[in-house]
Amino acid sequence: MDLSRAAAAAADATDPLAGFRSRFTGTDDDGPDRLLYLDGNSLGRLPTETPAAVARVVEQEWGQGLVGSWRDWVQQSRRIGDVLAEGVLGAQPGEVLVGDTTSVDLYKLLVAAADARPGRDVLVCCADDFPTDRYIVAGVAQARGMTVREVAAHIDTGLDLDVLAGALDERVAVVVLSQVAYRSGALIDIAEVTRLAREAGALVVWDLSHAAGAVPADLTAAGADLAVGCTYKYLNGGPGAPAFLYVRRELQEQLRQPIWGWFGQRDQFAMGTAYDPADGVDRFAVGTPPVLAMAAVEVGARLTAEAGIERLAAKGQALTELVIALADEWLTGDGVTVASPREAARRGSHVSLAHPQAWQLTQALIDRGVVPDFRTPDRLRLGPAPLYTRFVDVWDAMARLRTVLADRAHEAYPVERARVT
Repeated sequence: MDLSRAAAAAADATDPLAGFRSRFTGTDDDGPDRLLYLDGNSLGRLPTETPAAVARVVEQEWGQGLVGSWRDWVQQSRRIGDVLAEGVLGAQPGEVLVGDTTSVDLYKLLVAAADARPGRDVLVCCADDFPTDRYIVAGVAQARGMTVREVAAHIDTGLDLDVLAGALDERVAVVVLSQVAYRSGALIDIAEVTRLAREAGALVVWDLSHAAGAVPADLTAAGADLAVGCTYKYLNGGPGAPAFLYVRRELQEQLRQPIWGWFGQRDQFAMGTAYDPADGVDRFAVGTPPVLAMAAVEVGARLTAEAGIERLAAKGQALTELVIALADEWLTGDGVTVASPREAARRGSHVSLAHPQAWQLTQALIDRGVVPDFRTPDRLRLGPAPLYTRFVDVWDAMARLRTVLADRAHEAYPVERARVT
């Protein structure tokens, strides 16, 4: 593999997604000191179309259309959901809904799935999964008198399917897992996990937050039951953007979610005295959707669908291959090791590098115009989002990291993270 900067520039010159970079703000600086943003797996960049889209809702639809604009707004959740279903998630129209937070969506689907498996008293999750997922599983279990069965996973290589299979039996009602591990980027096979769970009679709720927009989910082909995910990472919906949920069509009429809000009511404007859930995926709605935030999500969702999830995944693999190759070539002697799966098919679109002083390295990089993030206990996480990150951006960021290590500049930074008070 040619690891020269010229080779990185050549890859950019033939990149079929290169044109999308100019459709994001902050990408027009090509100077040697430019900001190198490698945290798209935490918060995506701002699409240039988003301010106008939000302004249109504010100034025209709200400012002029007033309450009459609800004729369009009530369709937002399904309209954006269909864009995600067909263009990003490999699902069918009418199976995806946008509106609540990832945590709320996970709670709704988890409780609905547990209710659909009466007589079973165990919820399974991964011991190394994102904290919110584990907290919600624990809370639901405590409220229902159920037991949580946490399955151990390797911090770098992820969950072993044989270990998962050993945790599944006739007591398990629901399994909650992430397609991409938030810390290492380890990727798990949705179809195979679904098969294992189905053999045990359990349902699976997937968290696609670190996958959607960068890794194919192929929910229909995989036979997936249920899924949730955020839209502010690779989908570029903005900070605090509403999440999405997916319910396989065959399950929609079997499940009743626990938060009975008026947007999930069959005839919401009849203002009926009793709750009667709507048909299809609409029954998983709750209250009034965040209209302004949804306008931003729609821009990001359509951009991602236009780019094509297969092309995004291919570029994401290539970008992360470059991170790994440069780390091996340049950083091994400074105590840096790759803490993500090396096989591209087992990795999402981010890479974690392990180093005893990862926190200090993170701060030193930020001060030198590289934006990564830190994950406990000692991981420097790099997320080159394929929609707008170039190969030369990765090369230059890794070069700055090499300089920090060579100069031992990171040692001037506090060892302890500052506490937010």
